[in-house]
Amino acid sequence: MRMTLLNRAAGLTSRIRNPNQLAKNTLWMLMGQGVGIVLQAVYFVIIARALGPDQYGAFVGATSLIAIFAPFVSLGSGSLIVKNVSRNPALFNQYWGNSLLIIGMTGTVFTAFICLISPLLLPRNIPIALVFFAAIADFICLRLLEIAGHAFQAIHKLSKTAQLKILPGITRVMAAILMVNLFPEPDAVGWTFLYLIGTITAAAVAMLWVQIDIGSPKPAPERIRPELFEGFCYSTGLSAQTIYNNVDKTMLARLSTLSSAGVYAAAYRIIDVAFIPIRSLLSASYAQFFRHGASGINGSLTYAKRLTPLAAAYGLIAGIVLILLSPLLPLVFGSNYAESAQVLCWLAPLPFFKSMHYFAANALSGAGLQSLRSTVQVFIAIFNFCGNLILIPLYSWQGAIASSLVSDGLLMVILWAIAIFYSQRQRVLNIGEEGANG
Repeated sequence: MRMTLLNRAAGLTSRIRNPNQLAKNTLWMLMGQGVGIVLQAVYFVIIARALGPDQYGAFVGATSLIAIFAPFVSLGSGSLIVKNVSRNPALFNQYWGNSLLIIGMTGTVFTAFICLISPLLLPRNIPIALVFFAAIADFICLRLLEIAGHAFQAIHKLSKTAQLKILPGITRVMAAILMVNLFPEPDAVGWTFLYLIGTITAAAVAMLWVQIDIGSPKPAPERIRPELFEGFCYSTGLSAQTIYNNVDKTMLARLSTLSSAGVYAAAYRIIDVAFIPIRSLLSASYAQFFRHGASGINGSLTYAKRLTPLAAAYGLIAGIVLILLSPLLPLVFGSNYAESAQVLCWLAPLPFFKSMHYFAANALSGAGLQSLRSTVQVFIAIFNFCGNLILIPLYSWQGAIASSLVSDGLLMVILWAIAIFYSQRQRVLNIGEEGANG
């Protein structure tokens, strides 16, 4: 007989206290994201070589623009599932149902919205069909995959979350192979259509898996409105994060050339690969930040400080390795991507910056300071956008690199400064309360 959510809750505390649980969950996420990124690399190499920098740049420009708005589709429902269900598994069916309801409604609205504004923000030679296919895939199907992963994360089944990370990679590799075999002269529109079909397939499998393994959706609309602001803060933070990670690619396509966008995106993809171990640790520890933060910022920050030294050391080593391996990029992607080796060398500090600022950010979220975290991220997103607006027309991808490095470095400094400030303030308040009680 299938274990009920309430029975799972009974055994949850012992699993959380197990000191090996974080390591096991991190290994699961590392495996899932590692295999997923290998599959991404396979289809990336196939489509990058088949499409060339111009057509690949068109695809990246459209998907990067969509990625900016994508977090608002779910309205933070994934994080709300992790926060609430990790504390009370009996609430799963309601939060799962609400998530599906929100994504269905807002995904449709945002698809129409992006098709309307894309001619204003993207080069005119990017077809509207490409934007439409990519919008359905990323606004609806990828969001469904994302919340399915959060569902398993909330009940501490990181092994299932990890396996879901592999699904879209498998379907997209199949789509890339089909493109090469079915289209004598493949283009970005044809690839995006196959990308959509692959993502729909992965999302359908994920939905069925949650249905079988956890339970059915039972929407509780009355819970949506009281948590709209909190969900909006999660979405704002994720959108801002996407902006300072991806807006440079969209702006390169618009303000420079599609070729420069393709070259830059190829190098940035390698940065994403290098960040997988830290992303795995972040995913495995995310629910823990909420539990440690229940006592305030001191609890979540102390937990962050336990994880940061390892992450920082990895970020430094990864940067050095990236510089050493950068000459291999043209051999892998083709001679058209020769400049990607230079781009990668300059972007090499990013794994360290990201390793540092994500843990400070999660400490703020865990302590109930998500709105503050989101405010800082919005500031950095605006700063990054303005930097790209000024530098890209003058220096192309070199300008995008400068803006990216300064933005991530500044974010690291600000988030840690805020976390330490609030921690010290909480200590002062605690001492004052103890003195008053004494």
